[in-house]
Amino acid sequence: MATVAELLQPVESDLDALLADLRSLIGAGHPILQAAAEHLFAAGGKRIRPGIVLLLSRAIAPDGGLSSRHRRLAEITEMIHTASLVHDDVVDEAATRRGVATVHSRFNHRVAVLAGDFLFAQASWHLANLDDLEVVKLLSRVIMDLADGEVRQGLFRYDTGQSFETYLEKSYCKTASLIANSARAAGVLTGLGEPRLDALYRFGRQLGLAFQVVDDILDFTASDQQLGKPAASDLASGYLTAPVLYALEERPALAGLIEREFCEAGDLDQALAMVRGCEAIGRARALAEGFAREAHEAIEWLPPSEPRSALRALPEFVLSRLY
Repeated sequence: MATVAELLQPVESDLDALLADLRSLIGAGHPILQAAAEHLFAAGGKRIRPGIVLLLSRAIAPDGGLSSRHRRLAEITEMIHTASLVHDDVVDEAATRRGVATVHSRFNHRVAVLAGDFLFAQASWHLANLDDLEVVKLLSRVIMDLADGEVRQGLFRYDTGQSFETYLEKSYCKTASLIANSARAAGVLTGLGEPRLDALYRFGRQLGLAFQVVDDILDFTASDQQLGKPAASDLASGYLTAPVLYALEERPALAGLIEREFCEAGDLDQALAMVRGCEAIGRARALAEGFAREAHEAIEWLPPSEPRSALRALPEFVLSRLY
């Protein structure tokens, strides 16, 4: 199975240029903002989101080229993603991300919130300068969705009565909206018709949902080292993901442990054993496979090219993280 670097190889030089541009756009010389930008430049950063925008932009261009507006769209996508990470780390009280100290742990919470706000504001400024109202609407919606997803996640902690639909909506807001709407925006800048724009959006949406469900499965199956955070940390924090919601259907006793917020010794270990000891993880895997298959089908119409091949391999790559 290909690595991320191999999949993004057709746009490797584009991504190198993107990182150089982001350094200047974000304001080199400002120590606090540079600390925020370390999320972008950390060795562990996979740059999948701007990579998808660049691959799609080349795949749909009649000459396979890349316009300056498409380059800027990829930069805006990464700025929005990074801003959301800075804020997420504050909410989650995470000390590190990809082995690099988070902004709030290097400085303080106030600085981190302001640094995230600054990145969102810069993304909005550069977005407005693309002079395309439809693209502005699409990416502004993403910023709203990211905040909405974070709020939903907080509201439904330890809530065993939440619906599966609630989980999927939160997953869309937090992970899939950025990929879906930036994919559609790339098509808007190219001048594609509505059916093609819908297909690009669907590709990003289903890929993003597959990515999130796989992440949620790994919380139960991967080691601390693989995750870069303690295993089962989502469950411990009261975030009920696909494996937990499926397990609740098969193991009703799990609800009691969650509702008392794992306050008694052994509660969390017992809950983990319940999730791992039923069909929940297998059902969640089937859900991720369905999303990945739909993402793959959504871009069958793209003309043959290296970027198309890379894009069509992405859903399989997302699933490969499980094995």
